[in-house]
Amino acid sequence: MASLFDGADDVGGVADAVDPGAPLAVRMRPRSLDEVVGQQHLLGPRAPLRRLVEADEPMSLVLYGPPGTGKTTLAHVVSLATKRQFVQLSALDSGVKEVRAVIQAAKRELTYAGRRTVLFIDEVHRFSKTQQDSLLSAVEDRIVSLVAATTENPFFSVVSPLLSRSLVLALQPLSDDDVRTVLRRALTGERGLAGAVTLTDEAEEHLVRIAGGDARKALTAMESGAGAAQGAGSAVVDLATLETAVAQAAVRYDRQGDQHYDVASALIKSIRGSDVDAALHYLARMVEAGEDPRFIARRLVISASEDIGMADPTALPTAVAAMQAVQFIGMPEGHFPLAQAVVHLATAPKSNAVTVAMGESVADVRAGLGGPVPAGLRDAHYPGAKKLGHGTTYRYPHDTPEGIVAQQYPPDALVGRDYYRPTTRGAEGPLAARLVKLRAILRRGR
Repeated sequence: MASLFDGADDVGGVADAVDPGAPLAVRMRPRSLDEVVGQQHLLGPRAPLRRLVEADEPMSLVLYGPPGTGKTTLAHVVSLATKRQFVQLSALDSGVKEVRAVIQAAKRELTYAGRRTVLFIDEVHRFSKTQQDSLLSAVEDRIVSLVAATTENPFFSVVSPLLSRSLVLALQPLSDDDVRTVLRRALTGERGLAGAVTLTDEAEEHLVRIAGGDARKALTAMESGAGAAQGAGSAVVDLATLETAVAQAAVRYDRQGDQHYDVASALIKSIRGSDVDAALHYLARMVEAGEDPRFIARRLVISASEDIGMADPTALPTAVAAMQAVQFIGMPEGHFPLAQAVVHLATAPKSNAVTVAMGESVADVRAGLGGPVPAGLRDAHYPGAKKLGHGTTYRYPHDTPEGIVAQQYPPDALVGRDYYRPTTRGAEGPLAARLVKLRAILRRGR
């Protein structure tokens, strides 16, 4: 179903009307580019979106970014700033029929009123190829200015002909300071809570934390907390009230984030210590506190190499898969792949041999232990390389029955130095035995 909003900006007109019963996030939606918080790479003085809007040029845009970063807001602002008719379709409940009806209405508006139409399509990645193709001629002829929003990579989810006719703009998650600005504006603004309640510092920090760069999520949670406080006869939204209102038990993060890092540290140390139950507890605390799942996933990927390494080579692919799954499906369902990765990592055999090997090799490089690459290993593909002796002594391992050749690979200063010393745990046990044989062959005759 399409919804139309007149682009007029007269006082008391449609653009300025505020429904007091509308959600706080809707009431606080910016009405001009200058009211938009964040996205300065798109909205700065000479940034692409500002230039397009202020020049009032016919344009089609694909806005790509996480939820709550302002895709719908920017579509509305474009319409208001350019004095165009605004029509909104949702890819969830619209098809080719609805698209064609909007295009016909846009043609009439352009012909009889001389006014162009901004067509905003939310979640355009859910449109089929046929539905997207139905937009091409109208976009090409500039009957409509398409503003398409998607949380998916448009280069995979939007057809190429539509992309070629549009400017693709990537929106970034709001910073913590951006979210604070949005919250404080809503607390005092006439379209918001108009000073009816105040927010304690701890409650504000919790809102910023659970928002994860999503302004809509922050405003929705604050509105819920304000309602709970007022229902209890209070004008103060504190952390306890907020927790109850949004049904999330906050990890008690202080302003410096000490406890935030304490819980993250406890998660990793529980995994390293193979206590799967403790690890799941700390994961649950982080998830329920609204911790950014990408932060959790990054820590798991690091742990898979740092604490497990080659003792279980499948740990790293599991952690990476969990990270990608969270990015793909989002939260709250994303806690399932995170939990699976935590269980895998906590129960896996442990080895820090890779970590120690990398640390020692980096330390030697920083200490100046290196020297020239052996002549046989140097690049021999450019003219004149052989005259310099590059590659002439190199022996091709695949030409031997064992696939291994006794020749010098490290610089002279590092010959015989063993960085990687595998344990006997897990998959590193057989690897340790093989490594003894490999080094014996490689160093034969030295």
